[in-house]
Amino acid sequence: MKSKLGGEATSPRDNQGMAENKIITRVLASVQQLDAQTWNVLLASQSTPTPFMRHEYLAAMEQSGSATPDTGWIARVITVWDGDELLAACPLYIKTHSYGEYVFDWAWARAYQQHGLPYYPKGLLAVPFTPVPGSRLLARSQALRVALVHAVQAWAAEQQLSSLHLLFGDADDLAACAAAGWMQRSTVQFHWTNTPPAPPAAGGTATTPSRWKDFDDFLGSLNQEKRKKIRQERRKIRAAGVSFKAMQGSDIGAQDWSFFYRCYERTYLEHGNPPYLTPEFFASMASAMPENWVMFIAERNGQPVASSLIAISALQSMISASKPLFFEDGQAQAAINSKVAYGRYWGALERVDSLHFEACYYQPIEWCIANGFARFEGGAQGEHKMARALLPVETPSAHWVAHPAFADAIERFLQRESEGMAQYVEELQSHSPLRKA
Repeated sequence: MKSKLGGEATSPRDNQGMAENKIITRVLASVQQLDAQTWNVLLASQSTPTPFMRHEYLAAMEQSGSATPDTGWIARVITVWDGDELLAACPLYIKTHSYGEYVFDWAWARAYQQHGLPYYPKGLLAVPFTPVPGSRLLARSQALRVALVHAVQAWAAEQQLSSLHLLFGDADDLAACAAAGWMQRSTVQFHWTNTPPAPPAAGGTATTPSRWKDFDDFLGSLNQEKRKKIRQERRKIRAAGVSFKAMQGSDIGAQDWSFFYRCYERTYLEHGNPPYLTPEFFASMASAMPENWVMFIAERNGQPVASSLIAISALQSMISASKPLFFEDGQAQAAINSKVAYGRYWGALERVDSLHFEACYYQPIEWCIANGFARFEGGAQGEHKMARALLPVETPSAHWVAHPAFADAIERFLQRESEGMAQYVEELQSHSPLRKA
């Protein structure tokens, strides 16, 4: 059955690579057509689940007007079923532009245009406006994950999309895409880890890594120049009379969320753009996913002047609802044991020297140390993060291009880019802020 972009939302077909005739693929018009618990249980069983792939988060993107056809995001959900049982699923967005993605393909779009070919619409397997690495292809097995990739590709060809782009996927996603012949690409992010170098134990065997005791303990791992700079920046904040309070989950009140949005909106407007996310999106987060958020509010003379917001992993609720079968390999439990925080948004109503660094890096890192979080991901781009001990990490993506000649040209480009990226990461690593052993 041939469906158009605005036509049938459900399109059953035999699933490639699957022997059972009852295995079918359905294309849904929204994640809201799926039960939230069914989706979240499947998510929790993946190697790298994040809060941003939760049903509530994706649904809020649509319901709030943030990622909708009016803003250039047409939602679809590709699903694989065995009767009434969901085996695999992924969100897909039909895009009419490349904003809000953080893996840049504007040059590819221009090349298409110069040759009189349409690059848009294209297909995006990603979370809108959220460059956080994690599982994108939710499946009960790797074979089903590969089958899901084939189903997505077949549907994209049917819809005459120019290309498909899986952004910030995990190793399982990339392996499934590679099996289907998709091209690979890498960008760089900057992440902080709560892992002091472990001294060798007796006999030369490394000991189990510990975690920083406090912020000063962490600073001790940096070279003198970076350690001195951070201490100077923090002193400037104290000298300006600025103090911070941190709130988590339900402790974040409606007034706090409202103040945060004022800051967030102002930061975007100062750069000449309206914010991607609406007030309704954050209201949804406050009501549907409060346990996944930590807010820092800066105060001066008793008045709030700035705010930053980080997300945190909180998978226990999903796991408690899951069937034991999903967790025999311990993947989800390992995710709980390795708690992760994600730097997301910030804004200020007053200009204070070094306030951005304090709100977006030092406060979250200090909070992560105090609360036993293993990693703080600083988000897309920003070499300046290295001075705050966020170190370079390659973040992968996978791409399928329908036009054979353009696919060949892009593959050659990616080979050259990959070589340059490897050199770039090596250069970054040579400027590590960590003390030399």
